[in-house]
Amino acid sequence: MTGLHRYIAEEIATDHVDGLLTRREALRRLGLLGVSGTAAATLIAACASAETSRPTAQTSKPTAEISRAPASTTGTQPPGMAGALATSPVTWPGPQGQLQGAWARAAEPKGAVLVIHENKGLTDWVRSVAGRLAGAGFTALAIDLLSEKGGTGAFGDPAQATAALAGIAPEQFVRDLNSGVGQLRKLAPTQKIGVVGFCFGGGLVWQLLGAGAPSVSAAVPFYGPLPDNANFGEAKAAVLGIYAALDNRVTASQPAAEAALARAGLVHELIVEPDADHAFFNDTGPRYNAVAAADAWQRTLDWFGRYLA
Repeated sequence: MTGLHRYIAEEIATDHVDGLLTRREALRRLGLLGVSGTAAATLIAACASAETSRPTAQTSKPTAEISRAPASTTGTQPPGMAGALATSPVTWPGPQGQLQGAWARAAEPKGAVLVIHENKGLTDWVRSVAGRLAGAGFTALAIDLLSEKGGTGAFGDPAQATAALAGIAPEQFVRDLNSGVGQLRKLAPTQKIGVVGFCFGGGLVWQLLGAGAPSVSAAVPFYGPLPDNANFGEAKAAVLGIYAALDNRVTASQPAAEAALARAGLVHELIVEPDADHAFFNDTGPRYNAVAAADAWQRTLDWFGRYLA
């Protein structure tokens, strides 16, 4: 399995261990990834063993201290939703066929941001993130990395969409993401470009930076898996890495990310949200943490405001 393929498989197994998927459903989804029953059972057992050393919300100690109090939440709405703008579908010619996305133009843009989705594809939640960014002053384009397979909407079963993403080579993702950056430059020709990604998409932010991405001025990977032997020597972006204290599987890579960013001489800050778990920013998911999401959202806006100005 490639790094991203392995990450997706481990995510499914961890969801089962955490009680978010039945064993039968986890085995079904792993089967869609091409993982045999024996290998799936071994993976689930390994993830269950890892959970025994996992911190709890009461005892967790983040590997990087939060330097300010978390932002307060407003009512029950997710951060940025009150001012979110509607997105519109957009297509453009990509390196291997037509690419699809959803975009929203900020009224008075302070920069432009490419949004990279989780392993379920371009969902309504991802579109909402693009709309929230536009409402906050950043023209945003959410790319659909399943475009060459008919788009996310072609998959009635989200697990099938995840399996399709797992079968795509990382090199193709990088080519498509660079095409998305190019399309965003056409949509916002006078603006600097940033990129943000979540979970699987956070890992693709790291992949994009590893490939160079000279047109990207700022990057915010949310709890994304770090590539093996990460090398960001050709990147130019200022990087804000966001992690969760309870997310051992991804947060354990934070020291390696710090070292790789330092070697590359990139401006960077890595923060760990206390008492938050993997995917804490997704308000449609079971691990949503409103306090951590509000803090991470404000930090993201501040970062883009600083480095896309």
